[in-house]
Formats: sequence, structure tokens, C-alpha cells
Amino acid sequence: MNRSISTLAGTARKLDGGILFGLTPRLYWAQWMKPDHDNLVDVAARAMLVQQEGRNILVLAGADALLAPPARTCRCQPRTAGLLESLAQRGLGEDDIHAVVLTHLHAHLSCELSQLISDGEMPRLLFPKAHYITGERHWFRARHPHPRDRTLFVSPLMHRLEGSGRLVLIDDNRCDHLGDGWHFHLSDGYAPGQLLPEIAMPGGPVVFMGDLIPGTHWLSLEVTSAYDRNPECVVGEKERLLDHLVASGGRVFFARDPEVAMVKVLRDRQSRYVPFDHYDSLSCFDA
Repeated sequence: MNRSISTLAGTARKLDGGILFGLTPRLYWAQWMKPDHDNLVDVAARAMLVQQEGRNILVLAGADALLAPPARTCRCQPRTAGLLESLAQRGLGEDDIHAVVLTHLHAHLSCELSQLISDGEMPRLLFPKAHYITGERHWFRARHPHPRDRTLFVSPLMHRLEGSGRLVLIDDNRCDHLGDGWHFHLSDGYAPGQLLPEIAMPGGPVVFMGDLIPGTHWLSLEVTSAYDRNPECVVGEKERLLDHLVASGGRVFFARDPEVAMVKVLRDRQSRYVPFDHYDSLSCFDA
């Protein structure tokens, strides 16, 4: 099967560095990602576009990019570049997307979107012809959230997905809507039931790591996030997936790293995972 992978840039944002790096001392992580005076660091919102046999498939970490951006109230307002603009640069629009794979359903909304939803003005769902694919166990978590992560799930968004008639829940490592060459790893460390797709490529598989391994600095087993629901589980899941990719010559795709989109990994004599063969962006990568 002919298949290619490209990177798409969503709307970048800032998140609290202390939360992102959990128990890692600021002395260390501030050298990796420079914080501003409010302790915020720049985080990417990188999506993966998989093109195969005339079909366009998006892979997203989180559900915030599913909502249409707020309309500008006047022409003097700057237009914030996001996922739709990135798609347009590749000659694609909303109607050209056949499926959207959601690793999980957390939504870190902008202040504008949050205010609109609070005012009862729910933005429309993007990609009106696409099936929305996510894990069945994670969907149950999203519909019945724990108080610890309730604020990360937007209830009106869940209702829109459910009412679309195009929601596909999977509880296995395959999905008929995507065809051969797709394999799913279920992860419970960051969020119960997070779905991590592995895409078969000629030069070895590519795994979209979602928020289990958001960037290169989280390749270290001891680096976890305060967002993780089960940090001990995160460590074991990272080790199993990374060992699999080392053995298979596969690649890691990062959703949050502001500088690096994809790497290969090896394990050195100290059992550390070392990235190499870096890509900062991809355009129809088919190796």
C-alpha cells in the first residue's frame, strides 16, 4: 500500500512547565525548554496527516483541534494560524478528511473558545465527512470523568461527537475504517484508554506517541508529567513501546515538541533512550 506521512501545525500554545515536567526539578527542565516569567513554555500542537490510497487521515493528540476557531469580530484582528491553515497549505480542506484518529479527548481550550462555550455558543465540529475514531475505554472515561481530570473533558464536545453519527469506538488493536497497516497500542498511564497508533512504513513503523511521550525530553523514563494519571504505569508503557521501536527500527512521532517532529531511538549502555535521525517537519514522508 502506498502511504505517506506529513506534519501539520495546529495552534501553538503555552503550558505551565512545572506541570509538564512533574517531579523533574525546574533547575533541569528550564534548561531544556526556556520558561517565561510566568513559568510557561512553548508547546506545539502537531498533527499527523496520513495519506493512503486516495484517503486523508488525521491523527490528533486531544480533541481541542476539532472545534472551529472563533470568527474574527473585525478585520483588524489578526488571524491565528491553525490546523485548517496548515491543511490549506497542502491543498486540502475540511471535506477532504476521511477519518480523524483521536488519541484521547482532553481539550486545552483557548480563552476565547472557553468563553464561547460558557456562554452556550458551542462551536461546530470540524471535518463533517470524517469518522472520529477513539478508544472505547477512553470514551467511557470521557463520559464519566474522575474529578481529577474532569476539567479536561468538554461535555458539549462529547455530545457533538456522539450526535454526529460518525463516532467509531475501538477496543482492539485494529480498526476496519483505516485498513491494513494500522495497529493500536492502548495506554493507561497518561489517560486511561489513550490510543496510540502505529503506522506501518517501508523503513519501519511510526508510532504517534500522543501525550505518553510528548517530546524528546520525555524519552527519559524518569521524566513524567503532572498530567499523568498513573506515573508508574507511564514508565512501564514508555519502556515497552520504545524497546519495540528500537528492535523494529521504528520511529517516534511527537505531538508537543516545539522543535522535533520525529526521531529514531537507540538504547545506550546506560539503558538510556537516545534520539537520532531528527526531523523537524515532514512532507509526504514515505520511507
